[in-house]
Amino acid sequence: MTRRWWVLGVLCLAELVVVLDNTVLNVAVPVLATRLAADTADVQWTINAYALAQAGLLLAAGSAADRYGRRRMLLLGLAVFGAGSLAAGLAGSVAQLVAARAVMGVGGALLITGTLAVAIQVFDAAERPRAIAIWAAVNALGFAAGPLIGGVILAHFHWGAIFLLNVPLALAGLAAVRALVPESRNPARGRPDLPGAALATLGTTAVVYAIIAGAPLFLLGGALVLGGFLAWERYTRNPMLSPELFGNRRFVGAVTGVVLITFGSAGALFLLTLQLQFVRGYAPLEAGLRIAPFALSVVVLTATGIGPALIRRLGIPLAIAAGMTLLAAGLAAVAFAGAGYGGLLTGLLLMGAGCALANPAIVEAVVGAVPADDAGAGAGVEGTMTELGSSLGVAVLGALMQARFTALLPAAGSLPAALSAASPAAERAPILDALAAGLRLGQGVGAAAVLAGGWLAALLLWSGGPDTAAPLGGEREHPGRGGTARD
Repeated sequence: MTRRWWVLGVLCLAELVVVLDNTVLNVAVPVLATRLAADTADVQWTINAYALAQAGLLLAAGSAADRYGRRRMLLLGLAVFGAGSLAAGLAGSVAQLVAARAVMGVGGALLITGTLAVAIQVFDAAERPRAIAIWAAVNALGFAAGPLIGGVILAHFHWGAIFLLNVPLALAGLAAVRALVPESRNPARGRPDLPGAALATLGTTAVVYAIIAGAPLFLLGGALVLGGFLAWERYTRNPMLSPELFGNRRFVGAVTGVVLITFGSAGALFLLTLQLQFVRGYAPLEAGLRIAPFALSVVVLTATGIGPALIRRLGIPLAIAAGMTLLAAGLAAVAFAGAGYGGLLTGLLLMGAGCALANPAIVEAVVGAVPADDAGAGAGVEGTMTELGSSLGVAVLGALMQARFTALLPAAGSLPAALSAASPAAERAPILDALAAGLRLGQGVGAAAVLAGGWLAALLLWSGGPDTAAPLGGEREHPGRGGTARD
């Protein structure tokens, strides 16, 4: 194995640290509420503090990686994330935990952009597709493994161990990055675009907060600030994100696809966890085990080379369209699956096959529209759009589910209150039936959004010219690749 594949292994380890933390925490929410005497708002902020810090800094983190060194920012991200995890694991109050989670979000932003940016630099056009496919598969593996690992830890250890687990992983990552990952930066970068970074951070944070908290004024304010960011990028001599990208159909198509696809998939997968735990009555660990085939199918198709080979044969636009069609079909199958596990398993396998095709192709479409010297900025855009789409999906599809639930049971109020007030099984049955109907509506809308997003992205990419329709893995080199290192 050549050095660059060892480098990819290190990048995947760093990425896995971030992904695991997100999904491990989901199963720990009830425990945190009990052990820290936290109310619903407190628990939500342990999740939201991380999301806000990460989403707000992704663009700035990507630009900093291009300017100051991608390896350097990767090391900084691991150090910050590890320190935040240590503080979270030792937290004695909700306020301390929320602050630590915000620090972890800063480290997460540096890691997400750094890992993808380094991969783009280390691998050439021929090998990049498989590298990105493996990078995307690690995301799916972390999604499935998180609830399982969290359930095991909470069953045997103090709740803080779910965060302390990150510390040795971060230390191992630091040692491996220092030993294996080459440094690279864009030598043509001018002065730092501090006003642009401030506007991007403020605007993105406001928009994500508005989505999470349901605050229209913050949404309006965030949109205005982001408009100011784009205007500033057109004015300044050293923009952190070239405004010319938004006239590039390949870039616009890829970004549009990322938002719509993550809107549908993240929202529908969030509803799936509710379906398994509330409607089907599975414990968190049991629910994680039943979701595992989704991620395992992504890993198998990627590791065997089947996914990357299909993407090369189909080309980027058609791979995105076909993959999102499979994912939408899987989401619909899960939504309308019967009481047995067979229908659910079929849907999960379809979802995994769709992700194995579409996710690497959509990432390649985004970063492929950005010059390789700006790999960090491309990774920052991809991460920001993913965060926005995911936050919108959970908020909107969750609201649709609640609206349907309330329409069927107007007197029930919120779902937790209705379930806690209904102790006999006979009283819970109509509540769970109404919840199941709400979940089907939300998951159905998510499936439709995924399908529309996939085909819209494909059409925009097709219309962008022959380069965008070329098979993934075709030659796409950029002049002046700053600091590329290969063995």
